Amino acid sequence: MRAMNIGKATALALTVVWAAGCSTTNTSDTGSMGGDSAATTTEATSGSSMSGTSMEDIKNLATVFYFDFDTSQVKSEAVVALRGHAKYLVANPSASVVLEGHADERGTREYNIALGERRAQAVARVLTVNGVSSSQIELVSFGEEKPAIMGHNDSSWAQNRRVELKY
Repeated sequence: MRAMNIGKATALALTVVWAAGCSTTNTSDTGSMGGDSAATTTEATSGSSMSGTSMEDIKNLATVFYFDFDTSQVKSEAVVALRGHAKYLVANPSASVVLEGHADERGTREYNIALGERRAQAVARVLTVNGVSSSQIELVSFGEEKPAIMGHNDSSWAQNRRVELKY
């Protein structure tokens, strides 16, 4: 009888935690993609002056986006560049992009493939929220298989946790 009560209490606690997590999810394009007031200010100063409709306009935008350990949340500083890429892709519907997700060497091969895919999906969400058609986006996950830097330290790992955007 006591085990049944503990099971019910655990189920209730997990439901409350899940509901709390869902209720704090922001669905606006800046909040859900890691944007904040600093990113908005940066975009206002650097992104609004760029027309974003030709390949020349996007040449100076970042094409590699880095992630923190074991996360797939797009950093706010990446959102500015991704909005520039989105502007180009919206203006050029025949253009397409490949998002290559990567992870560092820690974790199993399967876990890192899944993490690389989640990272690529997160970048794709930023692009689609900004008007890019999903038919213009292809996702590929390499997991830990294609490191940018060979090494077994924090610096190397940080550079391997990334999504590369390729036209």
